[in-house]
Amino acid sequence: MKYQGLLKKLEENLLLKNYSGETIKSYLIHVKKYLEFTENKGMNKETASNFALFQLKKNEPSSVSHSIFAIEYFFKNILNQKICIPKPKRNKKIPEILTKEEIRQMVQATSNIKHKLILKVLYGCGLRVSEIINLMKEDVNFSEKLIHISLGKGKKDRFVKIPDSLKEELEAYCKLNSDKILFPSNREGKLTKKTIAKIVENSAKKAGIKKEVYPHLLRHSFATHLLEQGTDLRIIQKLLGHSDIKTTQIYTQISQANIKNIKSPLDTI
Repeated sequence: MKYQGLLKKLEENLLLKNYSGETIKSYLIHVKKYLEFTENKGMNKETASNFALFQLKKNEPSSVSHSIFAIEYFFKNILNQKICIPKPKRNKKIPEILTKEEIRQMVQATSNIKHKLILKVLYGCGLRVSEIINLMKEDVNFSEKLIHISLGKGKKDRFVKIPDSLKEELEAYCKLNSDKILFPSNREGKLTKKTIAKIVENSAKKAGIKKEVYPHLLRHSFATHLLEQGTDLRIIQKLLGHSDIKTTQIYTQISQANIKNIKSPLDTI
């Protein structure tokens, strides 16, 4: 491939800086698309801006922003050029959170023991899909009722609490096999993101839930329900592994609890 050398340099640079595998893969995909777009037009701010505009016609603003970050990194660290491309304003779409009853229905509708536990851990601990895939049995400390999330997003370690209602069930499950991975694939190795997504989707379908349900929605629901229970935002930030409190503050917008508790003036007439 014409640009293989540049992509190789980018990969090596990201590896040296200890970026996560997910970030490296994402940056390489975005930069490869940009390089294919430029063809013989040259690598400069103009072609980078045109590529961003082209992407914006068919992708969400958040996805285009990720692409711009990758391209700016490529210019700065591989081409030794500093460019600044305006980031598109993101659509402030609030996810439709699952209710506690809907979560309960999903769990009840799931008969497979492993799948049921995956749902419970995703929601009960607020984990990302990548985190549950990489969980090892040694990360689970039943005596302390804690799960160690080893090098989660942003290469940060953190601890989450094992829900009291889940401890015995999870402990019994761990004794069923000798795998080191907490939730191994039936074909050996780790489960894929696609498999986890299918497990969640099937459970929602069996429970008769009409909302669009995906794994990260369980994490959103976990955080929103914690906030509605009165948990301090800083604690939620720590549990979710957010670097910036602003990321956690989105849940103050998602939660409908305060709105539901308002007494309309109409009710006093």
